[in-house]
Formats: sequence, C-alpha cells, structure tokens
Amino acid sequence: MLETQQIKQFLMPDVGEGLTEAEIISWSVQPGDTVEVNQVIVEVETAKAAVELPSPYAGVVAELHAAAGETVDVGRPIISIAIAGTADTSAGPAETSTGAAPAAAPAPGSGSERVERQPVLVGYGPRTDATPGRRRRGPVTSHPAPNGTPEATAASAPTPAAAPPPAPASAPSPAPAQAVLSTPPVRKLAKSLGVDIREVPPTGPHGTVCRADVEQAARHNGADALTTQAQSAPGDARDTRIPIRGVRKHTAAAMVSSAFTAPHVTEFISVDVSAMMSLRDEVAARREFAGVKLSPLVFVARAVLRAAARTPEINSSWDEAAQEIVLHGDVNLGIAAATERGLIVPNIKQAQTLSLRELALAIDDLTGVARAGRTTPAAMTGGTLTITNIGPLGVDTGTPILNPGEAAIVALGSIARRPWVVGTGDSERIEPRWVAQLAVSFDHRLVDGEQGAHFLVDVADVLRSPGLAQL
Repeated sequence: MLETQQIKQFLMPDVGEGLTEAEIISWSVQPGDTVEVNQVIVEVETAKAAVELPSPYAGVVAELHAAAGETVDVGRPIISIAIAGTADTSAGPAETSTGAAPAAAPAPGSGSERVERQPVLVGYGPRTDATPGRRRRGPVTSHPAPNGTPEATAASAPTPAAAPPPAPASAPSPAPAQAVLSTPPVRKLAKSLGVDIREVPPTGPHGTVCRADVEQAARHNGADALTTQAQSAPGDARDTRIPIRGVRKHTAAAMVSSAFTAPHVTEFISVDVSAMMSLRDEVAARREFAGVKLSPLVFVARAVLRAAARTPEINSSWDEAAQEIVLHGDVNLGIAAATERGLIVPNIKQAQTLSLRELALAIDDLTGVARAGRTTPAAMTGGTLTITNIGPLGVDTGTPILNPGEAAIVALGSIARRPWVVGTGDSERIEPRWVAQLAVSFDHRLVDGEQGAHFLVDVADVLRSPGLAQL
C-alpha cells in the first residue's frame, strides 16, 4: 500500500435560489494551508447576501482558482484541495476529481472501486429532488486551468491521471489558517483601502476586526483612500469610480425592470398620528415590552397589515405566463433596509399572524441582520408587500418604486410636530400635533386608483385612531 493524493475541486455552489454568480470577498485560507471539513474557507457575496462557504474536504489547499474581488459563475472551480489517502499499487494511478461532490458509490460487490460519501456543506444539504441539473450542449472538452494543466469541465467524468508526488515525510504540516472575525462591510472597507484584514490587530469584542481597526491600519500604511475608497480612472484624479457589483448591481437591475414593466401610480396622505404616538409610549412602558424596540414603524406595519386584509389586491402579484392575478393568502412583509452594501428588502414571513410584540422583535432582528450583512437568501425571497421608512432621514415623502413582483409599497415619511387644525365649527383651533406623511405606490394592472385610495385611508385611520385596529 502506498500513500497517494487526490486533488478535489470545490465548485462555486448556488447559495441562493437560481443565482448564477457570486463575488469572492475574501479567502480565509491560502495554498499550503491545512483545512478541515466544514472549516470556513471563503466569504462570497451574491446579489442577495454575503455567505461564508465551508470546506467539503479535509486536506491541504493546492490552489485557489479565483482572487478576492473576482466574480465567479456558479459551477466554476474556486479551490483545489489535496486529499491524502492510500491505494493498492495494483489498482492503478489515483484519480483527480473535478466536482464539488464525488461520484455516487458503486453497487456492492463491484470489487476494487472506491466507495465515497457525498460531502455536505453546513447550511446547504444534499438535493432531495430528482431534477437533473443543466447540461452543457456539445461535446465535453477540456480547458486550460490557471496553472496550465488541462482541467475537465464539471460535466465530465473523472479520468485517470498521474498522482502528484507525496510530500516528503520530513516536511512539517502547514498550520491551519485562522479565520478573521469581521463583518462584510468592514471587509469591503479594508479591500477598498488596500488593507490586508488578516494583518489588522483586532480590538472589537471577541477578537473582531472593526471599522476603527481598518481605518487605523490604513492611516498607518499611509493610505489616502479614506475619502476616495475607490480607484480613480487615469487622468480623472477628482473622480471616484465604484464597481457595480453584488447587491447594488442586483438592485439597479431590479428597479429598472420594475419601473419599466409595472405601471406605477403613487398616492399620498398626511395624517395626525398623535394618538398613535401616545399609545406607543403607553405600550413601551408595559412590562412585557421591556427591552423591545417599539418604533413608529411597528405601528405603521400593523396598520398596513390590517388595511391589506380589507383590500386584498394590495397583497397580490401578476402572473404573466398564466395571465392570472394571484391574491396571496399570507403577507410576507418586506422592510426596505439601507446597508453599506446597498438597499435590500428582506421580509417577515406570515407577518399578519404576529402580535405587536412579535412584529416589533421581527422588524428589529430583520434590520439588524441586514445592516450586519448577514441576511440569508431565504429572507430575501417570497415578499408580497413592502414598507420603506424614509422618515428617519428627514424626508417628508416620496414616490417609491415597487419591489419586483409585488403590487404595492408603502413609504413612511417623517413624523414631526406640525400645526394642525383640530375641532369642528366654532371650536376649530390650530394646535401642534404629531403629523406623518404616507405614500403608496402600486401596480395599476393589479390595483385600481380607488382600491389604492381605500387602502391608504385605512392605514391612516388606524394610525389616527389606533383603537380601530381592534375592529
């Protein structure tokens, strides 16, 4: 029996639902490093979220096939790992595997063929359906790998190849690379400033590299990118160029598609929400709401959910292929969140079933995870109705663009003390009141102007008189 090595290639997986590419944010390993199964080896950014990918193999990193900042198609090799093993000298040379998953185990009694298990990435289990993957057309060909050796495509079967020579017994095993604890926005900042985040001394909690650490390292290195954060084009020293990638690229394409495929209509209303603000203070003081962030957005979300039940067309979608309007039974409520990676709209599943406290906790968790860059692809899909809160930015109102596939989006503007006419007849007077600006944009194919108006008035009525939410 002789020691042999197999080179296993890990292909870029589809970490979302039908995503076709992902950008390499940072590698946690380098060639020569020893890795274990399920050790995080790379962080990638898709059009929906940043995801850490674990290794499906244990061994030594042989080669990285993509550099940080490179966009890689799903199914393309991103790393090769040398797997140590033993083989019978009479069994022939070792094999080189090019897929992320080894071939299925042979039938019992097949003799000298090796039986292998399919590795499963943490968070990405094996497929349970029998739907075959897409196949390339035409004959299977080989392509030159970055190191100049032929590399088979993912669709081809493994072919016998000469095993690389085993490492000398006296050579020490490389120490495993230690993963850097940080967040995607901080990693992105480090990349834009030309700072190697692996060399930055961490000062954050539990050894986390924070923004201040990266900025300090940039100043120490003499980097002048704190104000530019991008590479200017030659000859345009005053210009800043930012690559359009990841979430921002996806958002731009989605907004253009939405604006030019769905006929948008926007309606506006101003409403006295003084009663809602008083109720918020009363509820926040209750024992069961201790430690719960109870923002006005929570009450607006509750009002939107009630109004959507009275105007179901607001919670619908247009099925072009079937030529049908789909009225959704559940409200998967999207909350638009501005992050350093761009605008994303994760959603709360079956939001209409949640109590006020549960809704407050769900919104706080959703926005916190989004700003940390950890929103999962599942949270980004399946939304049916969206709220965007532009009030904290000091904006009164706007004309929001629909989240693609949805019938409506509600914009909550600033809530401020404004002069307001109260009372009727001879008792009319002007008082300072809490006043909010609301807008709703809707797809005119799905929602008529009257339906949109009824919906917006229902939302305003609940905010003006919160007791109506109990009816």
